[in-house]
Amino acid sequence: MTSLWDSLAPSRAAAATLHDRSGSVSLSDLAAGSTLAGALESLRGSSVLIAAVEQLPAAMALLELDGVARRMVLCTPDLNPRQLTAVAATAQAAAVVLDSAPAVDSPAALTQCLVTPRPIPAAIRRRSSEITEWILLTSGTTGAPKLVVHTLSSLAGTLPREPAARGRSVWSTFYDIRRYGGLQIYLRAMLSGTSLVLSSPGESTRDFFTRAAAAGVTHISGTPSHWRRALMSGDAALLTPEYVRLSGEVADQSLLDNLRVVYPQARIAHAFASTEAGVAFEVNDGIAGFPAGFINNAHGNIDLKIEDGTLRIRSSRNAARYLGAARNVVASDDGYVDTGDMVELVEGRYYFRGRKGGIINVGGFKVYPEEVESVLNADPRVRMSLVRARRNPITGAVVVADVVLAEPANAAGPDTTDRLKIELLDACRRTLPAHKVPAMLHFVPALELNAAGKLVRPNA
Repeated sequence: MTSLWDSLAPSRAAAATLHDRSGSVSLSDLAAGSTLAGALESLRGSSVLIAAVEQLPAAMALLELDGVARRMVLCTPDLNPRQLTAVAATAQAAAVVLDSAPAVDSPAALTQCLVTPRPIPAAIRRRSSEITEWILLTSGTTGAPKLVVHTLSSLAGTLPREPAARGRSVWSTFYDIRRYGGLQIYLRAMLSGTSLVLSSPGESTRDFFTRAAAAGVTHISGTPSHWRRALMSGDAALLTPEYVRLSGEVADQSLLDNLRVVYPQARIAHAFASTEAGVAFEVNDGIAGFPAGFINNAHGNIDLKIEDGTLRIRSSRNAARYLGAARNVVASDDGYVDTGDMVELVEGRYYFRGRKGGIINVGGFKVYPEEVESVLNADPRVRMSLVRARRNPITGAVVVADVVLAEPANAAGPDTTDRLKIELLDACRRTLPAHKVPAMLHFVPALELNAAGKLVRPNA
């Protein structure tokens, strides 16, 4: 595949616009100028960190630098200075692209390039002389993230190049486009010549949905935790999308059913992808999990298998390698990437049970937090939950759960909340083995999400 800019058909790109809370930029404006102005040519052949705070400058920098820079490192604003310094060293970065928002603390040795709010008209030479590496960071919350090497071909090789046949589409996503899930939506919009509404750091759900509705968003994606927050806020009804997509976490049946109630007219899909393995599949039948027929049955040049209880993926969209790692291979000798996501076959359908590294050991018995959460979340009075371990001198650990209610717990009297706790635990006892039933259940006002829009889990 040629560079991202060269892949845009001018007739389609002319109508596409990128929006965030600061404003909008049309690709036709970008075609006649540059947001990097004189710095663009100086970055040719360099390794560049893209570390703007807002997403619109990052989106424009990706378009301008692919095919020009040797390497683009997609840095999210949540990186602390120590992590950013480590990433810059590993990527052998020479420059960092920033916006006019308060600048991140970037390593002093890097040349700082500021993205202008709007393209500056100029004669720009966008000759694609490089096969640019796109470096994505894994979303772990501790230590230095892994740097995953992709190219435009591995990221976008199977994405559609034409607008939706039913008319004008406008995409949006809760994700930061520098995460894999958000980047897929960004590339899909750009390559099909459709407009894209970007979220902004710290923006409320109401403000984001108000902007998205004003822009006529028809297609929108986010993690299950993003969507639970939207449902909790009561603002989800501000949109009337044609297509709703969930990815990044387990999509349980309760959430899918709640979204169907709010968006009866929409196609609701949940997809599975990982930074290293790319997109594996999309499920469109409204049911949690995925059909057993997806396994050992190649489709769209994607092979799936289950080994040692985890989902493995082999496709042309797998990442090339890890950058700077002692063991830099992403796939095993047979070409499969181990996603680390545990699945279980139940009556002809596979269900996600949780991350291999997230298992709670209760007296030698395994507990997958997501399995317990799906039982709690099935109660219509529960909006979201987080199951975690608590140390125990006898069993090593016990299961505890933090639960966010659809209606605030403080709105009901203590008798009501005590009764609700009993009923939720009874539901767990009816469904789960004894070692999986929470020993304690706490009602909390909110649960923390990380920068990738996923629940912050202990030791994640």
